[in-house]
Amino acid sequence: MFTNEFVSPSSGFTSVAAEKLINCRSLLRARRAVLGRLPFPTLASDVVDIVYCTWSVDLARIEAARLVPPGVELAQRDGKTLFTILTYAHRHFGPALAGPLRRLFPSPLQSNWRFYVDRFDGANVAEPTVLFVKNVVDQWVYAIGSRVFSDALPSHLPERFEHCAQADGYSTLITGGRGSAPGFRCDARRTSVRAVPAEFGAFFGSWDEAVAQLCLQDAALSHVEDCGRLAHARIDLPIDLRSAQPLEVAPSAVGSAFLDGIGATGSPFCFVIPGAPFRVISERLI
Repeated sequence: MFTNEFVSPSSGFTSVAAEKLINCRSLLRARRAVLGRLPFPTLASDVVDIVYCTWSVDLARIEAARLVPPGVELAQRDGKTLFTILTYAHRHFGPALAGPLRRLFPSPLQSNWRFYVDRFDGANVAEPTVLFVKNVVDQWVYAIGSRVFSDALPSHLPERFEHCAQADGYSTLITGGRGSAPGFRCDARRTSVRAVPAEFGAFFGSWDEAVAQLCLQDAALSHVEDCGRLAHARIDLPIDLRSAQPLEVAPSAVGSAFLDGIGATGSPFCFVIPGAPFRVISERLI
């Protein structure tokens, strides 16, 4: 199984101390013993500029790379499976109980890297579910918080993270530096063409079906390395599918060593959702 161990992008004393804290297994076990007995605090945000970039990749290559935990089966068609990099900006990400005071919480950038789950432990999933393999967030407090207080979102801190709307589209740049965050660059341009590329024909019959299946996910799984189990999180992201806007990406305008490693080459199927409310409802080990 590939590793998701946290490595800081900087090498100062504070960074080294943070690495030891985040990767301390005894601390993680203590946190589970204490917080596992308490109700999960619902987390809320209003996310904007939600850019989906999806590739069709060889399932055999993904399995050979050991990216899929035991017991998890990815959705596949004709030996292919889907991989999505989903990047967006939070607006005041914090406890829902904070109410109007949530506006005092920061607004990090985040990128989720995921596959789509078909079966788990021999049974079909009860709700649309994704498998997180990488998560990137651009602020220390959220990177540490997601590692120390959560099993479902093991985040990495990049050296640089940019994600912004422009007049003609959206630009994303993630660089990991010496840290564990994967690199990614993408310049997506607006287009009026609502079409599904031919390589996705086995998965989707139309643009509307593709957007619905990629967006409407209710749960996420993550492999928890220190205990060899899976974390299951329930999420609420009520997207207005009518708001989806098509984007196009030239092959030269996208790149990532991680993508190269899994055979995700060429232009992705890409679109943007301007905004949506977001909630993390629950989390548990299974």
